[in-house]
Amino acid sequence: MTRTQIQFPDPLYRRLKEVAQMNDWPLAEVVRRATELYVQRFPDTSVSGEGWTFPTVDVGGDFLVDPADLDSEATMVAERAR
Repeated sequence: MTRTQIQFPDPLYRRLKEVAQMNDWPLAEVVRRATELYVQRFPDTSVSGEGWTFPTVDVGGDFLVDPADLDSEATMVAERAR
């Protein structure tokens, strides 16, 4: 594990400490868990041998939108516009 030093604005630091206390965790655990969730929103940039696929978009909710699933919906909208 790597040690690092981070600076937080006072209100954010107080909120992080509250979350840590509510869960009986050290502050470092709260920051690690929050960082893991945040990093999951970004696609993995490593190159794979599988070829290119259309990316999905994480909008920060409990769902991912796969553009391939929206094709039939887009077709219906286009037909109504005619």
